[in-house]
Amino acid sequence: MSTDWLIKNAELVNEGRRFYADVRVRHGHIETIGGGLNARPGEEVIDATGLWLLPGMIDDQVHFREPGLTHKADIAHESRACAAGGITSFMEMPNTRPPALDRESLEAKYSRAAETSAVNYAFYLGASNDNLEAIRKLDPKAAPGIKVFMGASTGNMLVDNPETLDGIFREAPTPIITHCEDTPMIDALHAKAREKYGDDIPAWEHPLIRSREACIKSTRLAISLARKHGTRLHVLHISTADELALFQPGPIKGKKITAETCVHFLHFDDTDYERLGFLIKCNPAIKTAADREAITKAVAESRIDVLATDHAPHLLEEKALQYDKAPSGLPLVQFALQAALQRVHEGKLTLERVVEAVCHAPAMLFDVHERGFLREGYAADLVLVDPRKPHTVRREEVLSKCGWSPFEGYTFNSSIAATFVNGKRVWDGTRIDDSVRGERLAFDR
Repeated sequence: MSTDWLIKNAELVNEGRRFYADVRVRHGHIETIGGGLNARPGEEVIDATGLWLLPGMIDDQVHFREPGLTHKADIAHESRACAAGGITSFMEMPNTRPPALDRESLEAKYSRAAETSAVNYAFYLGASNDNLEAIRKLDPKAAPGIKVFMGASTGNMLVDNPETLDGIFREAPTPIITHCEDTPMIDALHAKAREKYGDDIPAWEHPLIRSREACIKSTRLAISLARKHGTRLHVLHISTADELALFQPGPIKGKKITAETCVHFLHFDDTDYERLGFLIKCNPAIKTAADREAITKAVAESRIDVLATDHAPHLLEEKALQYDKAPSGLPLVQFALQAALQRVHEGKLTLERVVEAVCHAPAMLFDVHERGFLREGYAADLVLVDPRKPHTVRREEVLSKCGWSPFEGYTFNSSIAATFVNGKRVWDGTRIDDSVRGERLAFDR
């Protein structure tokens, strides 16, 4: 398998610039970026005329369901979907079965990923009401961060004890990332919906049950704790226009409190519930078109710093159940970069800003070692995008184990022409190279 490439005539997008250059990849790293490079013996040459060359996307928010829920997803399938979508590194959430609440369960995930993942990987340590000691002892190089569910979640991972929350924000040796929704508010609205509809709560009630007020209250609490203790806080999947005023616009460098949204909040709105039903049921909920437009603008001005997926697969038969039993979450990684780039084609985001939000910002936020940028000496995690080749999503091409996508039938303006992980071409535009394995992400801390 070649790890030595010469990519010719590409349009590079990196660190706020677009420019034409050749890129030499040697021994899995970017050796040279320049003009007029000539092929050496043993190099494979790719003519990238008309293509964009981007750093590989770093998705800092995925649920790959392994261990314990592998009937609907696993690291092998979801990492291959990542590769087909131009995602070269992922950071996976701790709410598996068992949850990753200690060093041993965390390392078990790393061991499994080393065997099966087609892209690079890292795993968060989870917080619970009773694992403060494990959080305190966490090696900062062992995980990208600590995930705190300040809202309903799987199993023992809702942290609702005020003293415990305070302790986590005080003691955390890594960035804290939070899911912010207020559970008592949600429970009260859910009870009212059940009174009105019984078991047949319609999908469009979901953003009313998991309300904007529940998001705002919880996000305010997280920010107040972070300010109290000087904690590095990253608030995940912002879904409302109302929360945006809580964050500052501008470059991520130097920020102690940052925000993230997800590709589905830029693509769908509450009018899509009638067509897609529980297929787009997720937590926090997809809200109004006005929210979508405000969030997109916030990404443009770097008030929202990172764009990710919250990829969370479920089987179609599970999604076909009634409201209370239909699980929340949707599969997104395979088409996430195309969905983000669609906002470029629409003129709502610049290409440079998308690259910053999906590549540079997560690398900086989590101190990822030598990835996320097109720089000489950095790992050759690369994606070639054809901006002039439309792609209509078909169910039969979905690589996620669940076998479906909320984007089915939608035509993106661009296609993923190739993905490289550590210099190995894992996706050639039509198929996955199953021999490729990613590496454990390292953190410069």
